[in-house]
Amino acid sequence: MPHSPSAPVILGNEPGSFPRSVLAERHPAIIRQVREAFPYGPAQHRALDALLASCTKGVVEPLPGNAHDRDRWEAWGLAQYAGRSWYDVPWLWSESYFYRQLLHAVGYFGPGPWQGIDPFRPFKLAELDSPETDQELSALDALSVDDQDRSLLHGSLWGNRADLGFRLSATGAGTSDAAPGLVADDSETLWSLLPPSGAGTLCLIADNAGRELIPDLLLIAHLLDRGRIGRAVLHLKPYPYYVSDATTTDVLDALGRLTGARGAAVEYGRILWSALTDGRLSLRAHPFSAAPLPYEDMPGDLRAELAAAALTVVKGDLNYRRLVGDRLWAPTTPFADVTAHFPGPVAALRTLKSDVITGLDPETEAALVAAEGQRWRTGGTHALIQVRT
Repeated sequence: MPHSPSAPVILGNEPGSFPRSVLAERHPAIIRQVREAFPYGPAQHRALDALLASCTKGVVEPLPGNAHDRDRWEAWGLAQYAGRSWYDVPWLWSESYFYRQLLHAVGYFGPGPWQGIDPFRPFKLAELDSPETDQELSALDALSVDDQDRSLLHGSLWGNRADLGFRLSATGAGTSDAAPGLVADDSETLWSLLPPSGAGTLCLIADNAGRELIPDLLLIAHLLDRGRIGRAVLHLKPYPYYVSDATTTDVLDALGRLTGARGAAVEYGRILWSALTDGRLSLRAHPFSAAPLPYEDMPGDLRAELAAAALTVVKGDLNYRRLVGDRLWAPTTPFADVTAHFPGPVAALRTLKSDVITGLDPETEAALVAAEGQRWRTGGTHALIQVRT
């Protein structure tokens, strides 16, 4: 990937910038939400208070000496960034490390009674059980065979607007009146990589749980059932991450929601259940899925796995930042150039909720800026489908 001065690494230290607002406003809001989600004891409350002070006014603290993943995080940059302001290290890194420290604060990694308890689970379940989910599942009954490809692909794309972290930090904010729209659409190329008689493997790198994960699962079920892929691998987070990010538990919850629904949703659930039991669908939780690094730095075993896929679909905003590099690229920088490092064909499905963007034509960028200034980059009202073959 070209690391030119025109594409600086994004930090969180610029006043008024979106990354700074995440570090200074969203993260404290998330700490408050997590604090209220469970009846944590005094030890967890003290640890959460300490994290709040650290991430807003202090410096990056090292992990405890007995942390199971301390060596891994040291290799990922902790040895370099410990003792520095959260605002002065790469935003991708500081944002990711915040969630690792949040899990430590609530005792997720144990040992103890809170070991393995997802601090974001109440939010995920509330969303999964919402009337909006019922409405989305009932809409499956009206889909014709001709509509399924496009509708299920776009369901997976626009489901990213359900991001809980994005919503929790915006409590009380007004909703945007901007009309959603695709700023790039390579869907025809995507479908060409998944022919009607395909037998290859699809890797889908999941983003959020709940109302986003269900459309992802529906798309996988559709592709398996129609014979457009022979096998699917769903890449998940190895532990709770970024509030909404999907884990194996979240897949099971979503699968239960489908199989417990009515109409067409039940059949999709049965297809997925069968595919999991016979191996046509497998779940993967590689440690690198929760790394604070771009995919350019992925380890060899993961690189070999993705190289063998007919297509890897990368979902969501965070994964897009990791795919192209969390840099302030010129929006017209070719998507193929910044993804040349990826070991196989790759498609990005993403709603725009951060500053990073590539692959736009000049006319599209000009129209977006004229209509919205730079708000189009972060408001979640625009989306893209980009493919590199």
